[in-house]
Amino acid sequence: MQEWFGSQGAVLRGGVLLLVAIGAALVVHRIVFAGLRRLARPGGRMVDDSLLRHGEAPARLILPILAAFIALPGLGLPPHAEAVVRQVVALGTIASFTWLSIALTEVFQDLVAARYVLTTSDNLAARKVQTQVQVLRRVLVFIILIVGLSVGLMTFPAVRQFGATLFASAGLAGLVVGMAARPALANLLAGLQIAMTEPIRIDDVVIVEGEWGRIEEITTTYVVVRIWDLRRLIVPLSYFIEHPFQNWTRQTADLLGTVMIYADYTVPVDEVRQELHRILAGSADWDRKVWGLQVTDTTDRTIALRALMSAADSGKAWDLRCLVRERLIAFLQANYPHCLPRARAEVQGLSAA
Repeated sequence: MQEWFGSQGAVLRGGVLLLVAIGAALVVHRIVFAGLRRLARPGGRMVDDSLLRHGEAPARLILPILAAFIALPGLGLPPHAEAVVRQVVALGTIASFTWLSIALTEVFQDLVAARYVLTTSDNLAARKVQTQVQVLRRVLVFIILIVGLSVGLMTFPAVRQFGATLFASAGLAGLVVGMAARPALANLLAGLQIAMTEPIRIDDVVIVEGEWGRIEEITTTYVVVRIWDLRRLIVPLSYFIEHPFQNWTRQTADLLGTVMIYADYTVPVDEVRQELHRILAGSADWDRKVWGLQVTDTTDRTIALRALMSAADSGKAWDLRCLVRERLIAFLQANYPHCLPRARAEVQGLSAA
């Protein structure tokens, strides 16, 4: 009985000392990061700000684990209690460094985002780089988590063989066996293919399933398309590999816009063409590269006038098309109302009343 009480007392003393060590580590963490935040100048280097922001939380776990590891030999715990503490410290070390590795990928993404800004007018290179970094970062985080889980499992002798098998298959992302793994694996491989071949990028203007929108987010399994009316279209990654879609900003953002005007055969085409040029010249949305007006079709009642114009991006092209459509209709109404589409009929055989 005395021996049992002595063992329990040793566990209690060791537990108190362990809590003191962990508490001291947390105090040191608070002091260190408070000092680092004071030293970091407002608007200073992006790498310093990002390291502080993403490194503070992992360090809150790393420092107590390190303190427990250092204090463990001097705790005087019984062998069975020391074995439990060592197992917990080992698992905490693996988890903390897994967390730190993920945080470093976030720091790298922040640095790339600061170097390649999407808000510039010509952001093709920035969209290209940010898309690659975002997709590859998510794949890398997935692999880091699998490696961390595998190493953690291998600390348990009973499941060490399972952990080794899982670790060996991490490079292939083969967590789920059989048919259940096929959709996840297909999306993962599609993400890598999108990062390499770049059929879509962040902020690309696309038409998917008949919807016009911009690529807002690319994850490891799906793509978020922000529709023009602020709805979000969620599309699996594999869709962009297996199905055709329109990308309006694949190489450049500039576009050609068209406006169709239907008028009577008596409309003066040259006058309408000159009016189109005056409208475009007075608009800041026209990039002054391309313009024109042609008769592209005729029917038994009307002719079709196609106004062609260029703009720097899809948003300006849309606004310019709406402006041209409104102004040309107003021009015809004010100057040539008789040239608007009309239906002609010849009535014969009516007797006088």
